[in-house]
Amino acid sequence: MTGAGTSPVSGPDADARAALTRQVRAYWNERVHDLEMTDEPVGSPEFFAALDEYRFDKLAYLPRLVNFEGYAGARLLEIGCGIGTDLVRFARGGARVCGVDLSDTALRLARRNLEFNGHRPDTLLLADGVALPFPDQSFDVVYAHGVLQYSADPRSIVTEAQRVLRPGGTAIFMVYNRNSWLMALSKIMKVGLEHEDAPGLRLYSATEFRELLRGFTRMEIVPERFPVASRLHHGWKAAVYNGAFVGLFNAIPRALVRRFGWHLMALCVR
Repeated sequence: MTGAGTSPVSGPDADARAALTRQVRAYWNERVHDLEMTDEPVGSPEFFAALDEYRFDKLAYLPRLVNFEGYAGARLLEIGCGIGTDLVRFARGGARVCGVDLSDTALRLARRNLEFNGHRPDTLLLADGVALPFPDQSFDVVYAHGVLQYSADPRSIVTEAQRVLRPGGTAIFMVYNRNSWLMALSKIMKVGLEHEDAPGLRLYSATEFRELLRGFTRMEIVPERFPVASRLHHGWKAAVYNGAFVGLFNAIPRALVRRFGWHLMALCVR
């Protein structure tokens, strides 16, 4: 297949997916991820700096698995780029960045974020990852961290990522692990998951994730995202979590709990 992606075939299933996509778009147009973690004016340099600091404190594993400085000169697409936090890091490392997102709100902020940081994207478009507006084999890297689980049609995003990747190109995905420490703790402590009200949210086992990503020549699934002190929650439950659970869990040899990481990272080669 050559050229930009095509919309799914019409029919009841396609109609249901389109309706869910509209709900997903509306949900993320009304929200900025981690907005509650800063009091800085939305869209200011201080706002973007605060959310970058919070994200990479919470996701300290991410720079260990994803070399943001390792794609200098590469053409990189982020599907679901949000406000551009990760895209800025790739751009800072010399990648030629492009981004797509369903949310107008996110894209407006992503443009500002890149500008404040002295970068200009090759392309930043309002688009659905199931029908990417790019030719075949036009990217060296496709990145979608925390996107597939919120999509109405995650498999189509994967096949589109495969289509626009050059042979030998890299794809990086993350989904939430259903069999994780956080799912268990959420049920025990009766504390809801962040964005658990998002339309269509689904969680995956490692086996299901591997099946979703079928078609890559190589694939490594890495469970990550283990407990760190929470700034999001307050009260006695947060005190127990921060004061006892985080330390106790992280004292367990990682080999024994590795498979229970909240994030399942996939490092793939087309």
